[in-house]
Amino acid sequence: LLFLSETGGKDRRSGLILTIPLCLEQTSMDELSVTLDYLLSIPSEKCKARGFTVIVDGRKSQWNVVKTVVLMLQNVVPAEVSLVCVVKPDEFWDKKVTHFCFWKEKDRLGFEVILVSANKLTRYIEPCQLTEDFGGTLTYDHMDWLNKRLVFEKFTKESTSLLDELALINNGSDKGTQQERERSIDLNFLPSVDPETVLQTGHELLSELQQRRFNGSEGGVSWSPMDDELLAQPQVMKLLDSLREQYTRYQEVCRQRSKRTQLEEIQQKVMQVVNWLEGPGSEQLRTQWGIGDSIRASQALQQKHEEIESQHSEWFAVYVELNQQIAALLNAGDEEDLVELKALQQQLSDVCYRQASQLEFRQNLLQAALEFHSVAQDLSQQLDGLLGMLCVDVAPADGASIQQTLKLLEEKLKSVDSGLQGLREKGQSLLDQISNQASWAYGKDVTIENKENVDHIQGVMEDMQLRKQRCEDMVDVRRLKMLQMVQLFKCEEDAAQAVEWLSELLDALLKTHIRLGDDAQETKVLLEKHRKFVDVAQSTYDYGRQLLQATVVLCQSLRCTSRSSGDTLPRLNRVWKQFTVTSEERVHRLETAVAFHSTAEKILQECPEQPEAFNEMEQFDEIEAVGKSLLDRLTVPIVYPDGSEQYFGSPSDMASAAEHIREKMKLVSLKKQQLRQPEATSPES
Repeated sequence: LLFLSETGGKDRRSGLILTIPLCLEQTSMDELSVTLDYLLSIPSEKCKARGFTVIVDGRKSQWNVVKTVVLMLQNVVPAEVSLVCVVKPDEFWDKKVTHFCFWKEKDRLGFEVILVSANKLTRYIEPCQLTEDFGGTLTYDHMDWLNKRLVFEKFTKESTSLLDELALINNGSDKGTQQERERSIDLNFLPSVDPETVLQTGHELLSELQQRRFNGSEGGVSWSPMDDELLAQPQVMKLLDSLREQYTRYQEVCRQRSKRTQLEEIQQKVMQVVNWLEGPGSEQLRTQWGIGDSIRASQALQQKHEEIESQHSEWFAVYVELNQQIAALLNAGDEEDLVELKALQQQLSDVCYRQASQLEFRQNLLQAALEFHSVAQDLSQQLDGLLGMLCVDVAPADGASIQQTLKLLEEKLKSVDSGLQGLREKGQSLLDQISNQASWAYGKDVTIENKENVDHIQGVMEDMQLRKQRCEDMVDVRRLKMLQMVQLFKCEEDAAQAVEWLSELLDALLKTHIRLGDDAQETKVLLEKHRKFVDVAQSTYDYGRQLLQATVVLCQSLRCTSRSSGDTLPRLNRVWKQFTVTSEERVHRLETAVAFHSTAEKILQECPEQPEAFNEMEQFDEIEAVGKSLLDRLTVPIVYPDGSEQYFGSPSDMASAAEHIREKMKLVSLKKQQLRQPEATSPES
């Protein structure tokens, strides 16, 4: 039965030839019947109308089997069979019996049955329509035909099943409601076989059919015109056309489904982002309202905020990806999806931008708080440094160091003023930002939290203002004290300078004020100059005394002991006493010199004829006494109260002055002698 087939040959009526080869083995009539049904189902109705010629090859079988097969044809295909040719073996059965049986059954069978040997089969069928088994020239490879037929049957079965599945899927996608459509697609979305594979199989089968090479022979023998009907080339083409149509629809359904799935996934991800940002993300921001009360606290809050930002960054990355996907769908999407996509994109953007703005606002607020606390800490350190400087007692060495300290104090106070101004600016900026915090509070009342922050900021600024005011008051006191100390040092310096000046005047008096004059007039001029010189010294002394009195007052005000008044005042008094003693000695010498020169000049200018001159001889004795006294003073040192001695000028200077006095005393003595000579000669005459 394996080789029971339609060879493609045709009888003289153009009917198909059906060959039934029988063998020695037991033949199953049921299988034969099924096979005949299958083979008879292959030709078209038009082909069947022309009838079949059946060749029963009984050369290797028994007559009873042949007879049974012939009778079975009556039951299976009585209308289609027009002629049955039973090929008898060389040693044939009883001719009488066989011929009689088929002849009697002709009317009942409905077709003619003839017994013929293989070499005489060409009487009924052309040799070109018979295979080599029956002496013909028709090329036929049953195994090749069977393999191709199996391919065809598989393709037909798979394509028919696939068409049903695709039709179910495609028709399900056309249902009215979205819910029904999605449910239908979900249940029948994947076909049982790959459409691409089935289409490829069909195209390969059709290609072979069109090339008429089912037999696979090397020579490419052409088939008879009936092979289109036998191999159902039109059926393959029809199936392929239907498959392409349904597959195209199926691809569109898949595309729509993929787009819908992608849209649903995007929508799901969008809602995940939105729900997290409006839920846990917003809750994280709502719980973070403080600004800290120090740099460390603000830095800790910043670190916490960075952790929150890190969590948000993951969702913002999802937002960027979703936004790109939505943008791609908008560029290639259908009109019906544009509104939904734009709505999703707008919702996602609004939430993300709002949350990003809140994060940025919080970051700016914490940064402003950190800057505020940093400025406050710097200002506090400046105030501490200024206060420490003010709390240390001032013990400068001189006025220059006091001026330097005062300059440093003023610079620190100026720096504090600048720091406080910067703190006010930072604080006001921070307060302005806090006042805007309610705009993103999601309805939460942040008045209490903001009040704590505002109170803290204002408290810090007020505390710094009070500390700065206290430091300013202390600076004012310190400034006054330091100015008094500067004045004290100035008075001490000026008093010391007065002592130096007075010492210089004393030195000048001793070394340069040594001349006694050549006559009375010159001596009087020197005496007048000396009095003026003494007035200058007196002014210097008084100036020094006033300065020293001022140092006493300043020391009492500063509650300190003057370091120089105990030294300068004794020096001033000592120098002044030395100057006074020296000045008095100088005055006494000049006055003595005036008296000496005046008397001497008077005697030397009187005429000898004047009688009164002889009555005043005692003047000569007086002038001699004055001259000797003056000469004696020139040789005597000045003795100061402390017992020290000092001479006017150098010994040569004193010798020169003494010599001038002696010369004038000689002149006076000579004059005295001249006056005495006339008196001696007068009695003799």
